[in-house]
Amino acid sequence: MKKIFALSLILALVWGLTVVQAGQYPARAIAITVPAAPGGASDMTTRIFTSQMEKILNVPFPVTNRPGASCSIGMEYVKNRAPDGYNLSYIPVESVMIRALGLTDLSSNDFNFIARAMTIPAALTVRKEAPWDTFDAFLAHAKANPGAIKIGNSGTGSIWHIAAAAIEGAAGVKFTHVPFEGGAPAVAALMGANIDAVTVSPSEVQSGVDSGEFKVLAVLGEKRSGVVPEVKTAIELGYDVKVLGWGAFAAPKGTPPEIMAILEKAAATAIDSDEVKKFFKERGFDHSYLNAADMTAFAKTQLAFYDDMIPKLGIVNK
Repeated sequence: MKKIFALSLILALVWGLTVVQAGQYPARAIAITVPAAPGGASDMTTRIFTSQMEKILNVPFPVTNRPGASCSIGMEYVKNRAPDGYNLSYIPVESVMIRALGLTDLSSNDFNFIARAMTIPAALTVRKEAPWDTFDAFLAHAKANPGAIKIGNSGTGSIWHIAAAAIEGAAGVKFTHVPFEGGAPAVAALMGANIDAVTVSPSEVQSGVDSGEFKVLAVLGEKRSGVVPEVKTAIELGYDVKVLGWGAFAAPKGTPPEIMAILEKAAATAIDSDEVKKFFKERGFDHSYLNAADMTAFAKTQLAFYDDMIPKLGIVNK
């Protein structure tokens, strides 16, 4: 009888402690991992986001960069942390691509999403003297001359490589894909007339557009880009092409719903803040908030898209 009483007392104490801890969340610093190097879009987005989250939840949000293997190293680290709300991750578009690329079994399904913060659409860009002034004219030339147009991207299997491939699939054309070590070298090659076009972010071609050296023929986003608002999306032009980089935040799978609710509410306020909106606008990112449920649905759609698209490109890492 005494043993039963003692066991009941212990269980009651443990249950009570759990309730207190949940009620006090967050009670300490919340660590957040960026699965990319410092200074890029992932890192900058995370740091402006955490600066607001610290004000809202009144705890520190220390940021650690864990780059490598197309972002899988950092995401794998967070996936394996305790689902207690104290280890979060920035989740980039690579989370829905790396499984299809054969780099890892990890995917966006391994996380509980908190929110999406921003998107960066691909922008099909050519030089000012190019003979095409419209997306239709560009595609007509590509259709009449298979493989003649050389399009630069930020690396084989990158989101900007996928962008050009998606245009091929939607329009029934064929390009010659030219990979570079990042978007900036691809833009430099376009400036030097070494290639005919690029599919990179609007912000990466903005200076060339502003100087009149480049023209953007279409944006492959959900909506028009704030960088080149006069340029129509491919969808507006009649082509079902939507390829964009994006940034979201998530916790390990299995994080308790009551903790997720606190994080989701705080994230909505943080992402909607004037500071975050101003920051995104200055850097050419599109403010594109999605709540947890909508982001989860979006990620599943994206995962299915890349699982289908990437093997067709013949770039799977075996």
